[in-house]
Parts: sequence; structure tokens; C-alpha cells
Amino acid sequence: MSHHPDAITPHSRELVNRIATPEQRAEFLSKADFLPRVQLDERAVSDVEMIAIGGFSPLTGFMNQEDYDRVVMQMRLANGLVWSIPITLSVTEEVASPLKEGGLIRLDNSSGDFIGVLQLTQKYHYDKAREAINVYRTDDAKHPGVHVLYNQGSVNLAGDIWLLQRDAHSQFPTYQIDPAASRQMFKDKGWKTIVGFQTRNPIHRAHEYIQKCALETVDGLFLHPLVGATKEDDIAADVRMRCYEILLEYYYPQDRVILAINPAAMRYAGPREAIFHALVRKNYGCTHFIVGRDHAGVGDYYGTYDAQYIFEEFAPGELGIVPMKFEHAFYCTRTKQMATTKTSPSRPEERVHLSGTKVREMLRRGELPPPEFSRPEVAAELARAMRIQVSA
Repeated sequence: MSHHPDAITPHSRELVNRIATPEQRAEFLSKADFLPRVQLDERAVSDVEMIAIGGFSPLTGFMNQEDYDRVVMQMRLANGLVWSIPITLSVTEEVASPLKEGGLIRLDNSSGDFIGVLQLTQKYHYDKAREAINVYRTDDAKHPGVHVLYNQGSVNLAGDIWLLQRDAHSQFPTYQIDPAASRQMFKDKGWKTIVGFQTRNPIHRAHEYIQKCALETVDGLFLHPLVGATKEDDIAADVRMRCYEILLEYYYPQDRVILAINPAAMRYAGPREAIFHALVRKNYGCTHFIVGRDHAGVGDYYGTYDAQYIFEEFAPGELGIVPMKFEHAFYCTRTKQMATTKTSPSRPEERVHLSGTKVREMLRRGELPPPEFSRPEVAAELARAMRIQVSA
């Protein structure tokens, strides 16, 4: 794959930094008791963090109505730059009513801790059904992303944000590598081409296969699991991280992989979120991005490869990151190796497929996933975690 000289440039050409300086922080703290407060849920806290560290560049805050409307309808910001997911702060009418445009708002997490500031520039109503149909391709309230949308407030607050301070991650401080740091790491390693991999599940053999196929053509792999808010039945982040550590220790070249956490929350928006995930990894410094089967999908809301087809809707160079598209990988019992239909001569009955749902069901029954699906060390860790969860 060819490397574009400007491919590692952030999506906005410049990496956004909205972390308050010591002087700004002191000023905000001096006003803390006098500012109107808005309490953020887990996803909004993740959004503030991602904006502040530059992961959502070029966003410097929550979207105004012009940006929001164009993103929902056309997957572009008001200035025409590609952006596929609305990043908004939604509150109830009761919360929004006393807030004054032009003023500062104190942003608290769910525990009531002061974590950031919003310079409120606009309050606006929005059409939830329109957002659901265009972003999630469904208005079914059973879809986890649509469920969140329908249950959030009816007024969006827009404006620039500042994160009060960058704290170490409570669970994974070693793997908290922000975009400026990942870019420097790639530079220090001499990597010119870097492929990013998004996951919210423990890595299994199919993931390993497509990652290593990608590694054959680039300098390095940026393994970037999402540790923000996910569905209740997704496997916990700490379990997933231990599985990644085990796999990297035994089965990957140590000098060609970087493991880091992605603090963002999942939207489960399928094709739209695949574009979003690619742009975020571009901001982290990746030149390529792996898009597999049903990327960021859930249930049967999206076609198997819709998340790959959506990349064709943009002109070459508009995204600034190269999608690497892979078919669904499986273990081929005829050739005794991982493969896809592109490389395997097998019949359907000679292919070992297991979904994350099926694996969770096996673990709950006390069964280990077969080695054709999961490395034994990873399977053992998943089983251990499941036993602890069941006993608790």
C-alpha cells in the first residue's frame, strides 16, 4: 500500500488541545462555586476527554446546530470536512432553561467532581427521530445507540470546552497514550505506516489473523481497544486488557505493536462509526485502519460489509487514512489454519466460526472456547473472569 506524505496529519491539520493551562485551571477553580452546573453521564465525560486531548480533532467543543445538522444529514461539518457522528451535549429543558448563552458552565462527572468548563455559545432543539434514522439507520429503541438517544435531553448545548486537568486513567495508566504521545512514539520507532485496530471485544484468532495480515504491509500495529461506555453485556475492559496483554506477550513481535486505550464511548452506529473510528485513529497518527466484518455493529441492524462500503462514498484523500478491508476470518479445518473465503478452498462445514455472543454463552456454561477460535491462554483468562463474575 502506498504511503501518502500527509496521511499522518491530524484531521484538522492541527491536533486540538483543550486541556486547561495552570493559569486557566486556577481561574476556573476560583469561579467553581459560582458557575451553573451540568452533570455529565459516562459518554459525555468520554467526549470531553476525547475533545480535550485531540482525539476528536478538529472539534474544540460540543457541536453547534449548523455543524450538527450537516453531520446528521451529510456526514460533514459545516465547513465541508468529513465527520460522521454528532458530538453533542444533550440536557433536559429544565437544565437548559436557566443557562445563558455566552456564559461559562461548570461540567461535573457523575460523582459531582468538577472536571471541565463549557463556554456556552448556543442552545438548540433537535429531532431525535431524524438523528436515529440517519446516524443509526434505524429508529428502533432496542438499538443501544438509539436507546441512549431517545433517553437523553431534548436540548443540545454547544460551545468550546476545557478539561480542567488530565488525570491518569484509574485502571490503565500505563496504556493511557494520548494522540500527541502516540505520534511521538511512532516517530521514535521510525514507523512511517501504522495500522490502527478498533475493538471492544477480547481478541480472538480471527482478529489476530487480520492484524498480522495488515502487519505484513505496514511498519507497525496500533492496537487501540475502546474502554469507554459499552453495552452491559460486553466483556469488562479490565478483562479485555488482560487478554490483549497475554496475546501480545506470546504471539506478537514485541517491537511492532503498541497497545493503548481509547477512552471513547461506543455508539454502535455501524457504518457511520467505522468512518468515525478511522478519523479518530488518524488523529492518533495512524495511516491505515482495519475494517472487518460488521464493524461497530450490533444485532442485525447492518449488513455484513456495510461498514466497508461506506468508505466508497468519499473521494480519495478526503479521509486522509487508508481503510484496510478484510472479510470474515475463520479457522479452516481442511488447511489447518486461519483464512477467509478469498484464500480457503473449504466448504462451509469446514469453517470454525464463533461469535462473541456464542463465546460468552460457552464461558457461562463453564466451557472453554476451542483453540481454533481463541488462544488457550486467552481462553483460560476469559474463563477465570467468568467464574469470578458468576460467583460474585
